[in-house]
Amino acid sequence: MKILRTPDPRFSNLPDFPFAPHYREIKDADGTALRIHYLDEGPPSANPVLLMHGEPSWSFLYRKIVASLAARGHRVVAPDLVGFGRSDKPADQSDYTFERHVRWMSDWLAATRLTDITLFCQDWGGLIGLRLVAAFPEKFARVVVANTGLPTGEGFSAAFQQWLEFSQSIPVLPVGQIVSMGCKRVLSDAEKAAYDAPFPDESFKAGARRFPALVPITPEHGSVAENKAAWKVLEKFNKPFLTAFSDSDPVTKGGEMMFQNRVPGTEGQKHVTIVDGGHFLQEDKPNEIADLINGFIATTK
Repeated sequence: MKILRTPDPRFSNLPDFPFAPHYREIKDADGTALRIHYLDEGPPSANPVLLMHGEPSWSFLYRKIVASLAARGHRVVAPDLVGFGRSDKPADQSDYTFERHVRWMSDWLAATRLTDITLFCQDWGGLIGLRLVAAFPEKFARVVVANTGLPTGEGFSAAFQQWLEFSQSIPVLPVGQIVSMGCKRVLSDAEKAAYDAPFPDESFKAGARRFPALVPITPEHGSVAENKAAWKVLEKFNKPFLTAFSDSDPVTKGGEMMFQNRVPGTEGQKHVTIVDGGHFLQEDKPNEIADLINGFIATTK
């Protein structure tokens, strides 16, 4: 694989983002070395909160949540998926598959040796994060899912179809503007620029381009069988499992019921709807999400 690495100066002076970078190197099955970036804030001895982002964002999405949880004594870890943020970026779209993403992040998780994890995941952070839960259920103490799913080839919404067509046809993928359009509030120019920062030009966006086409929305898509196998594990996952979907996301609206109907750990939990939250509810309601995670941990020890 040809690997691109975003120059460090692209990440200078980002708003509300004073965090030091951390890196782990893994190797793809073909032997290619890949550097994965992550935030690691708060007391190192505390049980970790793992925050996983989706498409086309990066750990900048969680900046206010990271700061809030770390200030309350939690260790907060937020990785950038391969192809995003400060992580390395394979240059060709063909380098990206769902299963490769799962292997990359599985290897990263093993390298970090995190245990007793509280997972919060949104968008592709859920598609990949829930596969990690299914692969390593012993590492996870509790899970919060927000505006995500684990598709098994059984259809898609009209809103997702529009996003898929847009993402695959537009000549220049406007990442910062895409994130802003997925929020209820208006992002500042500096915030939109921060979402553009990982991508100096279109050659860095192969992962961002490819992700929408990898969602297994038909039986013919890759990873349908693997996701079905993961559901078998989740259907036996009885640790605390909370849904926190927003009220204003046309792509994932109603998706919380799939989890509430199938994952035993959802029983008896105080599931919430994030009011006035768009697809990127971390931008719209960071304080509410931080409070939710903190309270969920406190009440499910």
